[in-house]
Formats: sequence, C-alpha cells, structure tokens
Amino acid sequence: MPGLSLVLPAHNESENLRWLLPHIKDVLPGIAARFNVIIVDDGSTDGTGALAESLARELRIGLKLVRHDRKLGYGAAVGDGLRAADLEFTAFTDADGQLEIADLALLVPHLNEADLVGGWRLTREDPAFRSVISGVFNQLVLLTLRIPVKDVNCALKIIRTDMLRRFELHSKSALINAELYWQVQEHGGRYVQVGVPHHPRRMGRRSGGRLIPILRATKELAEIRFRGSGPRRD
Repeated sequence: MPGLSLVLPAHNESENLRWLLPHIKDVLPGIAARFNVIIVDDGSTDGTGALAESLARELRIGLKLVRHDRKLGYGAAVGDGLRAADLEFTAFTDADGQLEIADLALLVPHLNEADLVGGWRLTREDPAFRSVISGVFNQLVLLTLRIPVKDVNCALKIIRTDMLRRFELHSKSALINAELYWQVQEHGGRYVQVGVPHHPRRMGRRSGGRLIPILRATKELAEIRFRGSGPRRD
C-alpha cells in the first residue's frame, strides 16, 4: 500500500513501547511504502509520551504524539488518533503487543474488496471472564446495530482514510470498535473480517474488562443507535 498511518492508544505503556517501536520500524516497511506512527498518550503517569518521542528520534520514525492531560478513556484515545491520521490508509491496534503489528499484512489484501478490514481473534489469551464479557457484548452489538461481526473489539483494523473522513466518531469507550463498523455500513462502505492470532501481554497491566468501562460502552451503544449516523461528509 502507498501510505499507512498507524494509531496506538497508550496509557502507561512505556515498558511495551521500548520493544514495540523498534519492531514497528522493522515490519511496517514491508507493508507500506510510507508510514507514520500516531501515539495517543492518554494521561499516562509513567513517561509514555516522552519515551515515545525519544525512541522515535533514535529510530528515525515519523511520529505524531497526541497528549491527553488526564485519562479520557480508550475510545477517546483511538478517536483522537484516527482524526490525526494523514496518509492514504489508517490502521490502529493496542500498544500492549497482544496483536502482532506484522499481521496487518493479513488484512491488506482484503482492502481490494472493502473499505474497512478488521481482525477477529482466532484464540483468546485473556482471562476467561473477559472472553465471556466479550461474547455477550458482541451479541448485544449485533442485535442493536445489526452489524454481523464475530469479534467486534479486536483491535487490529485498517480503514481507507477517505472513508474515515466521511463521518464523525462519538464513542469515548471501547464501543468505538463497533461504531467504526456501523458508521462504515451506514455510509455505504463495505467491511470484512480476517482471523488473526492473539498473544499474551508481555509487560504492563491490562486495563480492560472492568465494570465501569463496560457500563459506559453499553450506555454509548444505546446513544449511538438512537442518534443515528449523521449526514455524509463527502
């Protein structure tokens, strides 16, 4: 592909960025002719933003750093990162290493038939309770938004940037994954899913699967369904 902006939402991910940014430099040239990295530092207290800037200079990686003075949440971080993308295609994944950056190559061929290509996890390297919550949430999303996806929250996705610019994203929670599929569908686009491996977290602490974020995502699901997609931005 010609150009790829890779968005990484990050809250206290300095340990993971030490190995992840060099890995990105190794693998992305095999996927895109040009690339840049957009890290959204979501109120980190461990120096995530400063470390990202230092590593990017050392590695000579094009970096955009978006800073949140306080933690605004996963969806807010992803949304601000997507809005900062400026190359022909935009991808995002988490900074915890559970999804392999190189596996974006599994998604790229399907961009010939779709505007959005998302992964679905072939296995789950998470505690059992998170898999149960994910399954229930997928069914809720399917019923509410009528998007037939099997693993809506898998954070390995590529979208055409011109499609991304057709709509506004409203979600501040993990519901942003579902909203992306729904907005593409509502704006006449197409999406497909591809199975991808899932890996154990290498370092740091996971923050998903807590009650308050789950309740926030459920509330946003209802709001988005009844708000509607809004006008096209062609």
